[in-house]
Amino acid sequence: MLKQVVESRWFHNFVIIVILINGAVLGIETVKGLGTTTLNVLDRIDQLCVVIFVIELSMKMYVYRLSFFKQGWNIFDFVIVGIALLPATGELSILRAFRIFRVLRLVTTVDSIRRVVAGMLIAIPGVGSVGALLIVFFYIGAVISTTLFGEAFPDWFGNLGRSMYTLFQVMTLESWSMGIVRPVMEQYPYAWIFFIPFITVTTFTVLNLFIGIIVDAIATVKEQDESARHHQPSSKEDIDLIRQDLCSLGERLDRLIKNAERRN
Repeated sequence: MLKQVVESRWFHNFVIIVILINGAVLGIETVKGLGTTTLNVLDRIDQLCVVIFVIELSMKMYVYRLSFFKQGWNIFDFVIVGIALLPATGELSILRAFRIFRVLRLVTTVDSIRRVVAGMLIAIPGVGSVGALLIVFFYIGAVISTTLFGEAFPDWFGNLGRSMYTLFQVMTLESWSMGIVRPVMEQYPYAWIFFIPFITVTTFTVLNLFIGIIVDAIATVKEQDESARHHQPSSKEDIDLIRQDLCSLGERLDRLIKNAERRN
């Protein structure tokens, strides 16, 4: 019975509402000029939300036992709620600022958000490879730009560090034309031969690879979830239907065996 409550849709939605309320309360507490009474009320609501989270996790741990810790999302929830139970006074007063991390429980509670995060985690190896490629392009571009433009524009291209930061600004397309490229072209008219290919490679090619890898990973996670749902019964009614089908199949086999024995 407790397992049915924990896995029910209304309980799932109730937890989401509590998480949203808790996040709103923590945001309101940052408003300056609130009265003592208001702060006390907000603090009581925050404590009530923590109690609800503890009860929720206790119910899940009682239902699933040690299997509860076999899922990474459950461990994440356990750590987040565990931090909330630590005393936020004295040297640990900094933990009060970390209370907002409870909103991250939406990641484990809302399926669509969890799917996106899972896809991003799967995409880490591919994203790391693309990131390494991007660093190579940045290093090559920094060496070229420092050599060509460093003497005339030391604030932008005076050394490798400044050049890489300037090229990062160019890659993000933030004031890249009027702020960087056109002033450089006033002294180096052919500077566009360097900047245009750099923007084309980094902004429109490499960065799109990041997006493509993440989208592909999210699609993979979605396919895995759908295949898991197809292979597992989704409700008690489905289990009953399967049981009935097996019983009817068994009865048919018994009839066939009896008919065969009679003929023999």
